[in-house]
Amino acid sequence: MSPDLTFALTLIVKMAITAGFVLAATVTAERAGPLVGGLVATLPIGAGPVYVFLSLDHDVQFIAQSAVASLAINAVNVVFATAYVLLAQKRSLLLSLSAGMAVWTALALVIHWVHWTVFTALAMNVVVLGVCLWLVRPLRHVTMPPVHRRWFDLPMRAVLVALLVGITVGLSFRIGADGSGILAVFPVVLISIMLILHNRVGGKATAAVLANAPLGLVGFAFACAVLHFAAAPLGAAVALALALATSIGWSVAVLTARRHGIPV
Repeated sequence: MSPDLTFALTLIVKMAITAGFVLAATVTAERAGPLVGGLVATLPIGAGPVYVFLSLDHDVQFIAQSAVASLAINAVNVVFATAYVLLAQKRSLLLSLSAGMAVWTALALVIHWVHWTVFTALAMNVVVLGVCLWLVRPLRHVTMPPVHRRWFDLPMRAVLVALLVGITVGLSFRIGADGSGILAVFPVVLISIMLILHNRVGGKATAAVLANAPLGLVGFAFACAVLHFAAAPLGAAVALALALATSIGWSVAVLTARRHGIPV
């Protein structure tokens, strides 16, 4: 089998596996309400598999540097979710999503131009998360109406996620560690939720899911930092497992705190 054919077949398998993970997670999010939906949507269900595949093709230094870029772009994803939440209270899907994506693109370009260290990226996340969590806090608690899924919803989500994986893995040798880290955390799951829910359950209900996303992105920030520090000494496989455990552990802690009446 030729190298080109082998690469193409491997990439197709990678795209299909990742799409399956994201479909399972987003269906769960739709049925569980805004809090669980927001937390599940921000688990590394999209970025995690991408990083696994990147680790098969690149060394631990590449993964560690990519994690710094992902940490920096995590703050941009927080701003993106917050912009949508604020706009969707009264605006259409087209305006809310378009404005959010314009903000994301502009900030992502700035992130790409700046040389980030793990400490400067962490500092930016602290500031951005602090402001955005305060802004969206009053908008988290909206009852989610029943969702009647249309036949093309799941295939559309699968295609979105598969394209993300294909672009990231396929371009990783050309765009380098920083570019791969940015593309790995492109907010495809958040966008999918907006596209699927906004016109059926309304902007406020959809915004409630996204208003809980910054809480989950706190855990994702921790996960990126763990991946960066653990990749070189422990290897990519162990580092990725620890990063996943960190993200899941944070989400479980938030759910436990909410159920015990602890404000978070």
